[in-house]
Formats: sequence, C-alpha cells, structure tokens
Amino acid sequence: MNTKENQELSALIERATAGDKAALETVLTGVQDLVFNLSLRMLGTFHDAEDASQDILLKVMTHLSSFKGDGAFTTWVFRIAVNYLKDYKKHMFARLPLSFEFYGDDIRNGKIQDVPDLTQNVENAILAEELKLSCTNVMLQCLDPESRCIFILGTMFRVDSRIAGDILGITPEAYRQRLSRVRKKMADFLSEYCGEYGKGTCHCASRVNYAIQNHRIAPDRLDFTTAKPIETAIEVTAAMEEIDGYARQFSFCRAYQSTERLEQIIRDFLNGPAFSTVAEA
Repeated sequence: MNTKENQELSALIERATAGDKAALETVLTGVQDLVFNLSLRMLGTFHDAEDASQDILLKVMTHLSSFKGDGAFTTWVFRIAVNYLKDYKKHMFARLPLSFEFYGDDIRNGKIQDVPDLTQNVENAILAEELKLSCTNVMLQCLDPESRCIFILGTMFRVDSRIAGDILGITPEAYRQRLSRVRKKMADFLSEYCGEYGKGTCHCASRVNYAIQNHRIAPDRLDFTTAKPIETAIEVTAAMEEIDGYARQFSFCRAYQSTERLEQIIRDFLNGPAFSTVAEA
C-alpha cells in the first residue's frame, strides 16, 4: 500500500471511530473476506467460520481506536483474528478432533461399497467436487492450531515471513522452518492417499455416498460448490517467498467471498447496539 492509500485508510478509520457509519462499513467490508477465509480454513466448516467471523469483526469494530497506524491495517486484523481462532473451542472439530492417522485409516478401511445411493438426485460430479473441496479443507484439522495457522498464512494468504512471524510472535526464520515442515507433512499425506491432488487411490467420486452417510457432505447444502470464489482474500506481498517446492500440491487453498449470512451480520451490527459501542469506545 502506497503513502496515499495509507493516508486514505487512516482518514477512513478516523471517521469510523468518530461515529461515521458509512466509513465503518467500508472498513469492515474491506477485511471481511480476509477474516472469513482465515476462519474457514482454521475451523473447517462454513457455519463455524461465519460464527467466528462475527466475533472477530466485532472485536475489530470495538478495538478500532487502538489501531495507531504504525503497521499495516491488515496485519493488525490478522493478529486479532489469529489470536482469537487459535483458542476457539466452539467449532465442531474442537469436539471431534481429527488426525492424519484417523484420516488415513478411514481411506484404507472405509466400507464405501456397502452404502446405498444417498445422492437425492444431485449429480455425482457435483457432490464429488463438494467432497473434494470439503475434504481438503477439513484435512487441515489434522494439524494443531498453530501449525494450521502457519500453513494457512503461508500457503493461502502468501504472507511474507517477517509479517507472519510478527503476527505469531516468532522469528521469520522459525516461521519459514515450521511452514516448510508442515507443508511437507500435508504434501506427503496427499501424495500417499489422495487421487485428486496426489498419487493415492482415494477418489471423491467413489466416496460420495459414504461421505453423505457420515455427514461430511449433504446434497441439500453444497457450501463449497455454491460459494463464490475470489482470486485472493488479501494481497500481502507480490509473490510468496520461495520456501519449498510444494506450491502446486495446494491448489485447493482457494479463497471465497464472504457469505450472505456474514454480510447480513455486518449490516445488523451497524444498525444495532454494537455500532454505539464503537462510537463510545
């Protein structure tokens, strides 16, 4: 962001903290995709991501006056979101933790041939795409929260190691080392098991009914295939540092526009008591 853009953003935030509702809406809509996509990858499901994003955006609103402009605004938002999501316990996978061992065993031993047709006349190709996108997103839940966050910052958001290290409270060198290790772990798993992104024998088209039976996807709720993709949720650097050679394995880390439900939540914020809280802060 150049000097003029920084000045315009500072002026916008100043108006927002002074009680300008339109300015506050512009600030929030400018970061809602960042917050939503980080939440989606950290928590695994659209519903949990919407709930967490609501909480994070409220924190951004109520703490906006504490942003002093001595760093990038997006970095400040990232830090709020990361600190909140690393300790978030209200999502489904906090209650039902996953591991690579569990995932691998399910791929090898799941009785996919014993399941009846549960597709409800939805095309198998559509359900297979939903499963592919859901599965790779949920696979991130096999990582511990900080490793998951490191992977998402480095692979999806392409955050420079200096910025990421500052957000996470570690050195850039430690961040790069940990990112390389966790990307290798993910790539090795995909290579061994996944036939969509690696050389494995698992193919989504043959596991659709098994996934429906186990509540991993639902024919009447296709969150991933109906979400609107965007090229990137945030442009932190022009290009990611060349840390390792795994970039092509992670093409599933696409970004999505915020959901209509989250956009409605923001409108409700601005028309409810939360806006008064921001103005008073």
